[in-house]
Amino acid sequence: MKGAINELMEKPEPGCKNYEKRVARWQERPHLNLILKQLVGNVGMIFTNGDLSVVKGELDKQARGAPAKAGQIAPSDVTIQPGPTGMDPKQTSFFQALNILTKIVKAQIEIVNPVKVIKEGDKVNQSQAALLEKLKITPFEYKMHILKVLDGGKIYPPSVLNIKTDDLLAAFKIAGGNLTATSLSSGYVVPSAAPHLIMNAFKNLCCASFASGYDFPQAAVLKAGSGPAPTAAAAATTTAAPVAAAKEEAKPVEEEMDVGGMDDLFGGGDY
Repeated sequence: MKGAINELMEKPEPGCKNYEKRVARWQERPHLNLILKQLVGNVGMIFTNGDLSVVKGELDKQARGAPAKAGQIAPSDVTIQPGPTGMDPKQTSFFQALNILTKIVKAQIEIVNPVKVIKEGDKVNQSQAALLEKLKITPFEYKMHILKVLDGGKIYPPSVLNIKTDDLLAAFKIAGGNLTATSLSSGYVVPSAAPHLIMNAFKNLCCASFASGYDFPQAAVLKAGSGPAPTAAAAATTTAAPVAAAKEEAKPVEEEMDVGGMDDLFGGGDY
């Protein structure tokens, strides 16, 4: 790959092989120097016009478990979880060499607490590899690891591909809040702080209106809507009032009877 790129970058000279054809195709390609610097060791290249995060997702799916080998550099942490190991008590020396706390339960070794056996970046030693092999743990994996991404003439780490739209929005929201808070505390007004300043000014005007008794329409609306909420008893009374009134209206009305004048009642005449 290096030879092909170097030949592509080398300006053809008269007399070289396929001179006319190479001259017709040759052009300056300074971005290829970025690729040359990355071609170290067992490295391959993947070309795509599609979404880079989709490509990374497909590569991550193609993974197979791999045992830990003595002398290799650990690509990730390895933690052994507590529980039975299936090993007989005669093999406690493996755990003692790694300072792993164990106990004997039902004639087999049981790990008491979770233990980080290998740290990322450390070299795996013989004891660690032997113990993981006996526990039938394959902590690592075979897969293609993306080392760098080249896009638009820029090289960046593959961790950038893990950034989602929600992450960008959350970061933008935090930055916007910090900018607004800085504006409000410093007195230097920016557009995002203007609504807060207007709202605070309106609150101050309403407070002055309530204290002085001088109303304006907006303050009157706010004052009317800020009264105490009705209590449960008041709400029950209000609800029950129409029912009581309805019951009162439902009572039979006594018919008025004409009993005549006072004279007729007592037989007439003076009294």
